[in-house]
Amino acid sequence: MIPPAPTSPAESPAARLVRQIGFIAECDRLKEVFRQTINTRSRRAENDAEHSWHLCLAVIVLAEHARVPGLDVLRVLKMLIVHDLVEIDAGDTFAYDTAAMVNQHEREAVAADRIFGLLPPDQTAAFRALWDEFEARATPEAKFAAAVDRFQPMLLNCLTQGAAWNRHGVTADRVVARNRHIDEGCPELWRYAEQMLAACVAAGHLQPGPAKT
Repeated sequence: MIPPAPTSPAESPAARLVRQIGFIAECDRLKEVFRQTINTRSRRAENDAEHSWHLCLAVIVLAEHARVPGLDVLRVLKMLIVHDLVEIDAGDTFAYDTAAMVNQHEREAVAADRIFGLLPPDQTAAFRALWDEFEARATPEAKFAAAVDRFQPMLLNCLTQGAAWNRHGVTADRVVARNRHIDEGCPELWRYAEQMLAACVAAGHLQPGPAKT
């Protein structure tokens, strides 16, 4: 049985509940943050809430392939549920927009302070620790979470004939450079991704990039 969360002397259970419900209501805004990837059937932009759900499903299915066996899968799921909440304030930063990537972490850290700060202090600290762990990508759980987070947009792009990549002129060499750290968390998944990209290039859905000299 999970013990109840600690309550500070100054905060009643009713006050905690008000803060928690406020946080949950605020996070509904994640459904309105749209990404560059598109859904495979409707071809409309995927939103962040859909992305987060898809990542969590992928973790449950693929955890057996993680580089480190015996992962704390629940911790991975928690990281992936909270890591994009900062985009409620900071917006989705396209992975290949080099200018926007420069200050992405700083913008998102400010958002993390505000959004997680809506919770009671103990949960604020717990959620921020999960977000920081994901960002640092140092633990086996964070590496696997990051691997799945990088793989999912690649999968959607391959299933939609390279839609977002082609819209932004992204070439295969850049996709590989951006996503090769999938191998840190899940080597089998990176091998699959390499094959998937090669097939996408062969089909003409992704340009290979400049020839090596």
